Amino acid sequence: MKKILFSLLLIGSLSTIKAQNITDAVRYTNQNPIGTARYNAVSGAFGALGGDLSALNNNPASSAIFTESFASVTGTVDSYDNDGYYFNGITSTDDNDFSFNQLGGVFVLNNYNTQSKWKKLSFSVNYDRMQDFDNNYIASGISDNSIADYFLGNAQGFRLADLSVLDGENTDDAYFNIGQDLGYQAQQGFLGYQAFIINPVEDTDDNTNYVSNIANGNFDQEYNYTSTGYNGKINFNVATQYGENLYLGLNLNSHFIDYEVQTLFFEDNDNGGSGINSLTFTNNLEALGNGFSFQLGGIYQASPSWRLGVSYDSPTWFTIEEKTRQSLSSNGDDGVYVVAPDIVNVFERYNLKTPSRATGSIAYIFNNVGFLSFDYSFQDFSNIEYKSNSVSDFNTQNDNISNELAVVSTYRLGGEYRAGAWSFRGGYRFETSPYEDHFSQGDLTSFSAGLGYSFGAARLDIAYSRASQEMNARLYEGDFTNTAFIDQVNSNLTATLSFRL
Repeated sequence: MKKILFSLLLIGSLSTIKAQNITDAVRYTNQNPIGTARYNAVSGAFGALGGDLSALNNNPASSAIFTESFASVTGTVDSYDNDGYYFNGITSTDDNDFSFNQLGGVFVLNNYNTQSKWKKLSFSVNYDRMQDFDNNYIASGISDNSIADYFLGNAQGFRLADLSVLDGENTDDAYFNIGQDLGYQAQQGFLGYQAFIINPVEDTDDNTNYVSNIANGNFDQEYNYTSTGYNGKINFNVATQYGENLYLGLNLNSHFIDYEVQTLFFEDNDNGGSGINSLTFTNNLEALGNGFSFQLGGIYQASPSWRLGVSYDSPTWFTIEEKTRQSLSSNGDDGVYVVAPDIVNVFERYNLKTPSRATGSIAYIFNNVGFLSFDYSFQDFSNIEYKSNSVSDFNTQNDNISNELAVVSTYRLGGEYRAGAWSFRGGYRFETSPYEDHFSQGDLTSFSAGLGYSFGAARLDIAYSRASQEMNARLYEGDFTNTAFIDQVNSNLTATLSFRL
């Protein structure tokens, strides 16, 4: 979307902010760190183990388990395979891409004073990609309702004069001024009216009621969703070992979001009496954000074989800015109508506070030949909260979040077996839906496996994981309520090179 920055009519801000919704809140709250190949191979069940840089995401005491300074770098091939079901249509999409998703190092300072209880101090910096936004799905089928409902719902209540191009204006000017004065909702009504998808009940300036120019019947529709970007996190970590059995740690985390999405909607009909027989609606969104959080954690070695871990993740406090661009074209009895404002809507920055998370972990170590480990995390998504310095009324959005979202429980189980220089690993992860009714998004199930080979001062690890989840994606907010059922499968092939410093 960088190429749109040439626009001469760039909007500084809107007086009424675009309504952030539950989908946005869940997207930016979800965390799915792939991590190092060793971490990924055991499905991230590292909260009581430590000794891995990506384990800092589970428990900041993890770096104190290292006995010497250490670094690792990880590359991943991410793949998705989506089946989209929309009324009578089924469409499949798949793709893959490569990224460096982890890079970090830990520096261990041992205390050689045998009289001190403080045995070591460790410092580490680690980057992990917490969520990959690269995705695409297509919903195609025959619907019995038109997207005209979307434009109708947004136009109702606005004066016809407010949705019109006034004397001395062009389409760009009108779209810009409506956004400044009346907000994003009125802009949607403006698009529908200018493309002749909706008509006023009365052709007067004070008219506030509208009807569809598309007759009832069947509609051949296709919705194409394409997103790119990521949610990343850098841990700045300090940890220590006290006595022989207790490890304590603190993370200060810097978060950043880079998310772009384009949606294309096509609709055709041959219904008798329709003034419009086809249309194309395009939306582009870019969201950039940054945030801060902290984590506290501890690991206790209850015996030579048993380790216990506990950690607390604070809320993440994000500041996010969004930009949108739209176009709408239609084809009807009187010709082709194109409404493509050369305008970028830049919305007021808003704040998003994600919920805190608590994690408990337990691990059993088999006399240095392997381990079994289990993590459980608890996070209440109903506590997600929108805020803004200039737009105070997020009450509706926050009430919807409180009523529709639920507690997310995450279970991770993993194990490793060592045979000489080789290590063999496997894992399982189950995560409950953040939605109360499980309709918008189902539970997530993931399996993983991997192996590693130690060269002494260096180690090479490889892992494969596969996660599946179902969702009912709502195409648009408002009165056009169509959803697409998406059966998602995401897989990762990960390789990590680790070495002593």
